[in-house]
Amino acid sequence: MVTVILHEIDTYAKQWIKEAGERIRESFPKTLNIAAKSNPNDLVTNIDQETEQYFIEKIKGTYPDHKILGEEGYGDRLEKLEGVVWIIDPIDGTMNFIHQQRNFAISIGIYEDGIGKIGIIYDVVHDELYHVLKGHGVFLNDIQLSNLKETSVHESIIALNATWVTENRRLPSDLLAPLVKEARGTRSYGSAALEMVYLASGRIDAYITPRLAPWDFAAGIIMIEELGGVATNLRGGKLDLLNQSSLFVAKPGLHGEILKKYLKNGQW
Repeated sequence: MVTVILHEIDTYAKQWIKEAGERIRESFPKTLNIAAKSNPNDLVTNIDQETEQYFIEKIKGTYPDHKILGEEGYGDRLEKLEGVVWIIDPIDGTMNFIHQQRNFAISIGIYEDGIGKIGIIYDVVHDELYHVLKGHGVFLNDIQLSNLKETSVHESIIALNATWVTENRRLPSDLLAPLVKEARGTRSYGSAALEMVYLASGRIDAYITPRLAPWDFAAGIIMIEELGGVATNLRGGKLDLLNQSSLFVAKPGLHGEILKKYLKNGQW
């Protein structure tokens, strides 16, 4: 994709995500229609659905040959990442949106033949727009973010849900307990998109989770890699952008330390 077209797509995507954010803010005083998806804690609202449909209308009306992979299922059914694909989470952190009306974000990753070109994450309530055009740096609104610096576990704040250090079906409950004890601190924000931009902006140092969908991390990993960070699954392997995957993103150096010492290079 030529640079001129990329800049045009980037401009449209930022405009649409801002407009979608305004629509979401306007919805705050209204009653939500809430439904459960795969389980009682996997929630979706009419605002999630309407926001995804809004993006589809804008994208298909402007770029009819582009494909869309969206959380709410209104986009295309994809088996390959061929051509230009928009990977969209209309509200990442729906439970926070419902309970708090904050700590959620809109996330858009734009890929060409499987390569991340544009990543945009919008913290709607705080009006913080994180964006990257591959090769041109990562920005928070108009401020360019610095490359990520190496750090150690003892100096790090790790984003990690408490679920993963208690008995669960995905990880040995004692696997990450030593990391929690030795890190400077842990946090859990309830939105993968926000946790990744907090890493990009230096507010945390790593984020670990054993289960995410592509729309949760598609935009964030473009930013983290642009800043010199590392994005893999929990075994250190390549991320799957079409299916659920574990996710481990961290500052350089720290990623290798945690993978080797605490995640044991996936030998579990």
